[in-house]
Amino acid sequence: MPMDDQPKQGRLQVLYLVIFLMLSVLVLRLAYLQIVKGESFHSDASTTTFAKLAVLPSRGRIYDAQHHLLAYDQPSFSLVLTRLNSKRQNYAAMARQIAPLFHTSAAHLEDLMEHKDPGSTQVRILQNATPEQVTYIVEHQSSLPGLRIIEDPKRAYRYGSLAGHVVGYVHPVPANEARTYVDKGYLLDEWVGLDGVERSYESVLHGHLGERVLTLNGFGVPKSDLGLDPPPVAGDNVELTLDGHLQATAQEIVVDELQHVKAKYHYNPRDAEAVLLDVRTGGVLSMVSYPYYNPSWYNSGKSYEAHATYLNGPLTPMINHALESPRAPGSTVKPVNVLVGLQHGVITPDTRIHDHGYEVVGESKMLDWQPRGHGIVGPVGAIAQSCDTFMYDMGMWLAHWHDGPPKGESVGRWIVYDRIRALNWLFDAEAAFGLGPLTGIDLPYEVSGRLYDNLRQYSVAHAKEELKREGYYYDKGTLYDVAAAAIGQNQQFTPMQLADYALTLANRGVRLRPHVLHRVIATDGHVKRTVERVELGRVPFRADYVNLVRKGMWATTNRPGGTAYRAFRGAPYEAAGKTGTAQIERNRDISLFIGYAPADHPQVCVAVMVPGGGESGETAVPIARKLFDAYFREHHEYFAPSEWTDTDIPDVWKTDRVLLS
Repeated sequence: MPMDDQPKQGRLQVLYLVIFLMLSVLVLRLAYLQIVKGESFHSDASTTTFAKLAVLPSRGRIYDAQHHLLAYDQPSFSLVLTRLNSKRQNYAAMARQIAPLFHTSAAHLEDLMEHKDPGSTQVRILQNATPEQVTYIVEHQSSLPGLRIIEDPKRAYRYGSLAGHVVGYVHPVPANEARTYVDKGYLLDEWVGLDGVERSYESVLHGHLGERVLTLNGFGVPKSDLGLDPPPVAGDNVELTLDGHLQATAQEIVVDELQHVKAKYHYNPRDAEAVLLDVRTGGVLSMVSYPYYNPSWYNSGKSYEAHATYLNGPLTPMINHALESPRAPGSTVKPVNVLVGLQHGVITPDTRIHDHGYEVVGESKMLDWQPRGHGIVGPVGAIAQSCDTFMYDMGMWLAHWHDGPPKGESVGRWIVYDRIRALNWLFDAEAAFGLGPLTGIDLPYEVSGRLYDNLRQYSVAHAKEELKREGYYYDKGTLYDVAAAAIGQNQQFTPMQLADYALTLANRGVRLRPHVLHRVIATDGHVKRTVERVELGRVPFRADYVNLVRKGMWATTNRPGGTAYRAFRGAPYEAAGKTGTAQIERNRDISLFIGYAPADHPQVCVAVMVPGGGESGETAVPIARKLFDAYFREHHEYFAPSEWTDTDIPDVWKTDRVLLS
């Protein structure tokens, strides 16, 4: 053997010895674990279980257009139970142990543990745990198997009742919607949006549940935390078109005006609505539905109980009347109805009538709101002075009635044919301007308008179908229904539909979809979605006719004799609008106004509706003037710098505030 191979052989022998010793130690260790510790490991394996506990995601935030934080999650802790199907999990004993600490009865706690959300592995037993309660549960895990404290964020609404109907509120999953939410992967006791933006954008705000994996011993006590698998995904944030400062001002204006009319005229309006839209985009700048409510009241049982009488009382504060309560529009529909008369050739821009304060339709004497009449009136004056008599005539002419039906046609035939066609023309035109159909706004519970004929609900589609098939439509209507529809007494529309109508007039016939969402923003700050202007269509009327009715709306607010001239006199801007007073019952007139400003290049439009507010000039028109003023002061236009305001929401709204007149 060569001399240089001898060291290599020595190193190999040492390596073999080391490997032998390591294998010997491993064999001895395995023998020890198998023989000495085997029984202990077997016992642990048979008693250790794994538990997956749902981890709630952080709900997305809601901001206004100036990025003021309106709704957000704040830290809170809840007591949850994981049902282990173990004999060691004695609900009665656990309930007795913790009942005094949680200031409730053992029977109530045991009932929750046994029966709440049957079939669910994890259930929330109590919310808003105090530091003392949290500490006790953590320190007594060995005697409370399956009970643990989790972080359970609580929704907070920074400005109380500010835009409560727009923002909405959250609440545990309603029983009648449980299956829907479970199918989407929700827990039965999760909190979900039930109104406003919270409901409309639930899928955006909610995020995705995560799971925490734990090992538990035979007593249900956690042994180790294996981490999140998967981790929760926070919901996205939403930024609204809503101007928080303008909303706050609008809510205060409405309440102040209601107090004024109560004191001056002894009216007692039970609700009032005002909607401001951005004419250029359709974005909702402000939406007022009085009376107001605070979404925070739904955060706990105690808070809800403290306000339950008010919330469930006759004032119906939970109804967003701007979207859910159609009422008669009165004379606010005259501009579009004048367009119908022009388009069908029954009137021209030069048409004039002599108004004596009434018109006789058949055997009915239909009165103008001005007992002495308006004298000589044309289309522009009919709008500016709100002449009912002109509209009665125009409506009947539209139905081919001139002191009687067309020559050779019976009254009976006229009732079921000409009258029906005229009603359809009026109602179709109003629908083209947004009056009647759903606007498509991205808020829940919007309802469509209602049409009537002799106090019976009327369907244009059904009437058209019958006319096409039978050549007539019999609906037990009366001779004067078309005249009544021409002045807005046979229709019911929501304030949002009236605002959409005002926007369409401001845009010279271009109709936009109203919306409250501006942007969806991820938690890292990047914009995931921006809502653009959505054009719904263009009205089928000649541009010169549209300009003519806009001239009448300008005269309403800017010429002596215009029904809103007194309220808008001296304004540093020129507005255009239309007043309305719908006479429903004694002392319950609906006060209305629609309009836009500035008249030449509109930026903002408004609709105001106050049931029980008297004549338009007493309530709705003053509210509209003040809303326009508030808008332009904030945009630093037309007013002197000393009168300018900013977009900050007043600090007074950072309270549990609800304005009541």
